[in-house]
Amino acid sequence: MALPAQDERTVPAVVLRDLGQEPLERTLDTLRTLLDQHGHLIVVCSRALPEAAVRRLHTARVLLESDRIALFRPELPPLAVAVLARQLRQLASCDLGPGVLASAGRLLTHYVHCGAVLNSVTRLDRVPVGLKAHAKSWVPGSQFGVIAHPEPQLVRIGPEAALAGPDFATWLLVAKGQLQSDWITTSLAPAWQVLGLREAALPAESAAWWGTGRLVEFCGYLPDLSVLYQLVTSVRQSPCHWCGIDVIGDRCVFCSAVPPLPEEPARTAPTARTGGPRRGHAPHDPTAPHDPTAPEGPQGPYESRTSAG
Repeated sequence: MALPAQDERTVPAVVLRDLGQEPLERTLDTLRTLLDQHGHLIVVCSRALPEAAVRRLHTARVLLESDRIALFRPELPPLAVAVLARQLRQLASCDLGPGVLASAGRLLTHYVHCGAVLNSVTRLDRVPVGLKAHAKSWVPGSQFGVIAHPEPQLVRIGPEAALAGPDFATWLLVAKGQLQSDWITTSLAPAWQVLGLREAALPAESAAWWGTGRLVEFCGYLPDLSVLYQLVTSVRQSPCHWCGIDVIGDRCVFCSAVPPLPEEPARTAPTARTGGPRRGHAPHDPTAPHDPTAPEGPQGPYESRTSAG
């Protein structure tokens, strides 16, 4: 789901619809055109997206033979994923390289607080739910407040119900499903001391993610572009050792390369304290050719655990 622009600088989103049903050629033509126009693509999608659509994205990326497509699927509810996508659209108007922009999604995830009000938790499998909460789900009229990120929380809504929120100022985005509840606006928002509250349509994947269509989803987020930009630019950037693009973090979001492991320090010669080669075995000469008749084992081609010594 593409949220409305936060300000006049927010870059428009391209919604890839019917990925699992449309012909593969059409998907390839769409992505190829976008790559020609913009150079790089950041595809943001929910973990609740149907597997057929996810396979289509990976197939298209392989067939296009392009390392300029980054797939970002955070472990967040659909409304929070839409919020992150809009934040990346805001940052796309700044002087950030494509690798840094794509990596910023993982960084900004730490500043999102998201959850929902549910009428039942019997089918909720993405947040830990105890047996007591499951039993209360069968009581008519029960409602539950759930936090999925950053730390799982679950409470049965009542006069004393409360959910721990962010320790910094946020706005709150609310998406109403088939549940009638004003607990978010009357209790949660004042407790979190939000700067403002806005409403949005419920994402199509929300019912599948939360296990019920009777819900009200919410997300606390940072709306100010200057704050987002400061957060991203304050983190060290480094070039990917494989493709050379600047990124944040230890994994390239485009080619998936990770930094090579540091080289092990050279081993010193054996001393009397450390001991030499075991009795009955000649010291290993690294320049000697490999003897195919030598016994092989876990210690290498010149030493076997089953050898007598």
